[in-house]
Amino acid sequence: MVFNLETQRGNCVNTEYDSIVERARRFSQDIVRSRVADFEENGVSKEVIQQMAEQGFLRSIFPIEYGGLAVDALTYGRITEEIGKGCNSVRALLTVHTSLVGETVAKLGSDEQKQTFLPVMASGEKIACFALSEPEAGSDAASIQTSYQEFDDHYVINGTKKWITYGGVADLFLVFASKDEKTSAFIVERNMPGVTTSPMSGLMASRGAHLAEISFENVSVPKLNMLGRAGMGFSFVANTALFYGRYSIAWGGLAIICAALEEMVTYSRSRVQFGTKISQNQLIKAMIADSTTSLHAGRAMCEKIAEMRIKGDQRAVTETNIAKYLTSKAAAEVSSNAVQIFGGNGIWNSYAVERLFREAKVLEIIEGTSQIQQLMIAGQALRDYYRVALKKHYPNSKSASDKAGLSEAKNKLVASV
Repeated sequence: MVFNLETQRGNCVNTEYDSIVERARRFSQDIVRSRVADFEENGVSKEVIQQMAEQGFLRSIFPIEYGGLAVDALTYGRITEEIGKGCNSVRALLTVHTSLVGETVAKLGSDEQKQTFLPVMASGEKIACFALSEPEAGSDAASIQTSYQEFDDHYVINGTKKWITYGGVADLFLVFASKDEKTSAFIVERNMPGVTTSPMSGLMASRGAHLAEISFENVSVPKLNMLGRAGMGFSFVANTALFYGRYSIAWGGLAIICAALEEMVTYSRSRVQFGTKISQNQLIKAMIADSTTSLHAGRAMCEKIAEMRIKGDQRAVTETNIAKYLTSKAAAEVSSNAVQIFGGNGIWNSYAVERLFREAKVLEIIEGTSQIQQLMIAGQALRDYYRVALKKHYPNSKSASDKAGLSEAKNKLVASV
């Protein structure tokens, strides 16, 4: 089913939503793309982060009462795609600040937490990041070693987080720590004594996204900074956050697919070999056709999960896992096609496809690896698509009465012998 914006909102609001998507497109083309090389060297600048706040991108999906614009899920996805087409590291700010942390606080936070943190996040005064992964806890997130102790009016956190996107510049950290083998979630502020961050270098991708290792040494956190109930940090808070994060990554994958397709088509229509444009080569056309199919399939899936979120469909969680898996895998394949079409130029950082190829790989790892997604998707499929009635049509299948008859015949044969 094609998702129709007009069935969901009036023309006035529709125009307003389209306006912010158009602003995101222009911002991505005019500001972001021209500075990607600088971002790769020095990280996304504070100036660009502040511009994203001023343009309303960081607060786009936040509730109005906390300074947000309250756009719907489809509009937010489209904003994410437009920013992601310009630079994956800039798009990552939306994923961690707005989705993983902001939407989670808006959904699960107390009134006091929402009033305290969402307005400053909406304005860009404070940037937030998601601190779950550790040196020894990646996909097995439940095995985190960061710990906390509880006292009368505060908690004390000790431990280390790693691979934290925007951890190098964030002011707020959504931190997961364990006590007695149960995980809880806390909002920790950078200025709390005992918090230190170390930037990570030598990265294949996400070079502009300020990845950092974060250490917590006897960090005292007020009781009101626990997000959700004690012991529900992983099963409730982290899973909620990862749902929002995977939604953002699904659109981020779509962004890379689209950017890579535009690059390969434009280049193939310009590059001449053997006296003709390489776009006329049938094998080049095959890669373009496959990539176009991936784009259309990915967009249909992303629009579907947007519609499900708007309607409050409970199946949105599983479908979002599928969308994240589909677009991240397709992004890797399509960006590889783009590099192939560019030939030697494809491995030169003067062309965007070199970066798109590197960035696409990250999407198959973050917010749940492709293999973790496969396990979750298969688990759901084994429940949803099991049909007992089909078994009777299998060649070696026998009904209960047939089996009973065979058993009786066997017994008679044995008796006669």
